[in-house]
Amino acid sequence: MDARPIGIFDSGLGGLTTVREVRRLLPGEELVYFGDTGRVPYGSRSRDTIIKYARQDVAFLRQFDLKAVIIACGTVSTTALDILCQENSLPVLGVVAPAAQTAARRTRSGRIGLIGTQATIRSGAYERHIAQVRPDAQVFAQACPLFVPLVENGRTRPGDVVIETVAAEYLAPLKQAQVDTLVLGCTHYPLLEAVIRSSMGPQVELVSAGAEGARAAAELLRRSDALAPQDAPGGLKCYVSDQVADFSRLASLFLGWDVAGQVEHVDIDRY
Repeated sequence: MDARPIGIFDSGLGGLTTVREVRRLLPGEELVYFGDTGRVPYGSRSRDTIIKYARQDVAFLRQFDLKAVIIACGTVSTTALDILCQENSLPVLGVVAPAAQTAARRTRSGRIGLIGTQATIRSGAYERHIAQVRPDAQVFAQACPLFVPLVENGRTRPGDVVIETVAAEYLAPLKQAQVDTLVLGCTHYPLLEAVIRSSMGPQVELVSAGAEGARAAAELLRRSDALAPQDAPGGLKCYVSDQVADFSRLASLFLGWDVAGQVEHVDIDRY
């Protein structure tokens, strides 16, 4: 057993979808979350900038004597995972490979849709992982650069004309391609699940990168006998690089419990 905390980071609120799934699967674990809200979004940045930010995020989290780090960010997972694994002695886990493998197993027709940030789509990482499981699959990729800033501003609910209009435009090519499985390749996107599902229709199965990454991390910790004691209460501490109040309000809505008093500001440029 290992009572040390698990570190989780993302560019902003999106990684809370991974936090939520880890808490559901492993309620006794202590979690330390960093949301880089002052520099969100990552997906439109250069590769060098994404790697710089990711290194700083991990350096901050490693203050807490972690047993593992989950990169709850599709952009960092596709751009910097290998580098972070090489530079750190503890397990560093991404969300891309688990989601890609799940999509490859679940698709019926072999026609898989993928939505993500510009950096994620540009990397081709999902296509490579999907091909390893199902070489005959066709992947139809669509960058959705406006999704992250809209989520960060709370524009996530059905009936919001702005997010519904943007979603309809982004998803139209995937509907035309008749995909039967859609990978939500950014951990912000499950917060738009109701809007996306309404647009794509019930026949399309959605695969969440954040949730699949959380499940893969939970399985690794079980296999390694690194779970917290069964009677551990668990907990969550959040850190952000911008305003605490805005994050606390939206995080409480997304997680379903009040995180006020559990969020602190950090100057990430010190790391």
